[in-house]
Amino acid sequence: MLTPAFDLSQDPDFLTVAIRVPYARVSEFDVYFEGVDFRFYARPYFLRLNLPGRIVENGREQGAYDADKGVFTIRLPKETPGQHFEGLNLLTALLAPRKSRSARPLVEELGGSEVSEEGVEDDDDWEIEQSPYEEGSEGALSSQYHYGFGDLRSGVFQRLQDELNDLIDIKDPDLTSAAERRQQRLTAELAKFDSDHYLADFFEDEAIEQILKYNPWWTDRYSKMVASLGKNQENHDAVVSFSEDEKYQLRKFVNKSYLLDRKAICQVYYGLLDILLAYCYETQVTEGEKTVESAWNIRKLSATLCWFETWANVQEILVSFGRRVLCYPLYRHFKLVLKASEDTVKILQLGKSAVLKCLLDIHKIFQENDPAYILNDLYISDYCVWIQKAKSKKLAALAEALKEVSLTKAQLGLELEELEAAALLVQEEESASEAVHSVSGQNTSGSTSETSDSEEADSTAASESQHSDSESEELTGSKAMEESSSPSLCADGACGNPGLGHTEASLGRPLPSCGHPGRPRPLIEELGEQLETVVQITESRAAAPGTCSSAQDRVDTETPED
Repeated sequence: MLTPAFDLSQDPDFLTVAIRVPYARVSEFDVYFEGVDFRFYARPYFLRLNLPGRIVENGREQGAYDADKGVFTIRLPKETPGQHFEGLNLLTALLAPRKSRSARPLVEELGGSEVSEEGVEDDDDWEIEQSPYEEGSEGALSSQYHYGFGDLRSGVFQRLQDELNDLIDIKDPDLTSAAERRQQRLTAELAKFDSDHYLADFFEDEAIEQILKYNPWWTDRYSKMVASLGKNQENHDAVVSFSEDEKYQLRKFVNKSYLLDRKAICQVYYGLLDILLAYCYETQVTEGEKTVESAWNIRKLSATLCWFETWANVQEILVSFGRRVLCYPLYRHFKLVLKASEDTVKILQLGKSAVLKCLLDIHKIFQENDPAYILNDLYISDYCVWIQKAKSKKLAALAEALKEVSLTKAQLGLELEELEAAALLVQEEESASEAVHSVSGQNTSGSTSETSDSEEADSTAASESQHSDSESEELTGSKAMEESSSPSLCADGACGNPGLGHTEASLGRPLPSCGHPGRPRPLIEELGEQLETVVQITESRAAAPGTCSSAQDRVDTETPED
């Protein structure tokens, strides 16, 4: 907690306490007073005073807040009207000392009685150590760098850095130049970029495509504007209207003028463009429904809010926004960058009322978030007042400048195209490998089946062939035996047996000669020669013992005796 700068004054009936709390969350503050005890709290400030006189709550107390100066003024009635309070200028002495948190006295008498309950101090959340506020010297302030709306602020984070370290990414912005901020930002973005997250959203983009189907409120208004007015950029504000809540927000702002030079005005327009890009992305991905992450998304995607960045042209803004979209939020896709750019063009072309409506929404989101409300004091509140007096032609020119800028993945400096090409190559190789394994498995299965079928067919054929050969041999042997039992004469002076001749030819042996032609031979001799021939044939075909045995038996039986 920070001890704010404060001052006390009095009149006969009232004690006046003036507390300076710049960038405090004034929508949530607490004041307590009773007797000589006074307490004030408005994050991140806390003040507790021990007053030199008693005050009372009787309905006459008053309070006011000056938004321009950031000062709370509280008038408290004195319990005794006309009493003079001594030492109101001794500010350090007025700060309430921190009470001891120990339940035992610092000095204890041995053997003495136990400590009474009156000597025990309760632990109180209000007991916070305080130190007087010290204003920085002019030399120190002049050496600090500026930021905020129109670069009009400095020294804000000199004392608030510990309290607001989650608000911005830059450390010590009061002592960091614009060039150093940019270099630190680029380094942080490169360190944060996750190629796996990006490729996952690139290949599995079903959720992204669903998000892109959503049409924010300005899409319909823009269509109506184009249909009714065409390219005429005047009177576009009539297309946009404000709700009662938005009107209430507008009434709470303090009307003021801004004395800005040309460079500061340029920075204001560029900063507005950067903030609107972040807001369009947030509205698109949440489909218009605010979440607990909305404030984080807007300030994280806008380098103006997160790094107090300054810009030289529209191209720089779009490149920075694209890099941050691909580094920080949940959905990281290049299409979302292009969609936010298109939507920002539409908002700017709709005119000041549309821009103001978006700024009011951002202001409400930040006001309900801790510590993002500080960014309202630094940027958004001033933008809400300034935009009402901005020139419509300037907004139209800014829209055209953004519309003409083309953004490519190579310009983001994250090697996106190389990552995508490598990922696609790996994907193709995996697909080809899977296809080869699939075909190989099918071929192996088919080949096994064919081999099995072929073996079965061969086995069947061999079995049938063997059975056929066996039957053929039996038939052949039987035929030979039958023919051998019937003597035949050789026609034309030659003798022979057609059955035996066929059998010998099939074995590759020459047929036996029956003798010289024209020379008669006794019947017994012819029968003897035939018998020898049959015996030789039977012996040579020992592979069919059954047949040979049968043939031999048949020969023995049928051969006539001498």
